[in-house]
Order: sequence, then C-alpha cells, then structure tokens
Amino acid sequence: QVQLVESGGGLVQAGGSLRLSCAASGGTFSRWIMGWFRQAPGKEREFVAAITWSGSRTDYADSVKGRFTISRDNAKNMVYLQMNSLKPEDTALYYCAATKVDAPVQLASFYNYWGQGTQVTVSS
Repeated sequence: QVQLVESGGGLVQAGGSLRLSCAASGGTFSRWIMGWFRQAPGKEREFVAAITWSGSRTDYADSVKGRFTISRDNAKNMVYLQMNSLKPEDTALYYCAATKVDAPVQLASFYNYWGQGTQVTVSS
C-alpha cells in the first residue's frame, strides 16, 4: 500500500526557514505527480506546490512563489519543500500528496494518496 509520511514541521519565527520532507513508499512512483497542500485553521485545504516525479515541471501557488522550492530525490523516494522567508500566514498543517492522474495539479480532489500532515507554525 502506498504510504506518504511528512516530517520537518515545527515552530519558527517570521522570516525563518523550514524544510519539509515527504517519504514515499509502497509504489512505483515513475510518472507520478507529487504535491504539497496546506490547511490553516478555519480555511479549506489549498495548493502549495507540485512536481513531476520523473520530470522537471514544477508549479507553485502565487502566495509562495519566490519563497518556497519543491524538489525531489527519486533514488530515495523523497520529496521536499524548502520554505524560506516564512510569514505568519504560512501557518498551517502541510500535507504531502500523490497522484497518477494527469489532471490539474492544483486541485486536491485529483490526488489519490495523502500523508497525515506536519504542522508548521510561524510566529510574529
């Protein structure tokens, strides 16, 4: 069974950095799309970033462009989200997600597998 496990969240002050990791197991991930989503208290889950597992295409939400970087390490079945210049509005539970469906990467409903999430809290 496919499993996604996030790690790297924590409490950080505004302007700081964190690197989130997603460990994928239980599947053959060639041609898969990996994404990061987040859900803040009182808000719906929103798209953050996505990357093709075996390609170079990346997509970012406008709110994180220039600050966040998504990357992958196929040999280790790992996906990362480097978050710099963090803002209080980045506070959320961050989820790693995966899909084999060739669909708009920003739509959470098209992702088949999800991790349990890792909490990121940014203080002022």
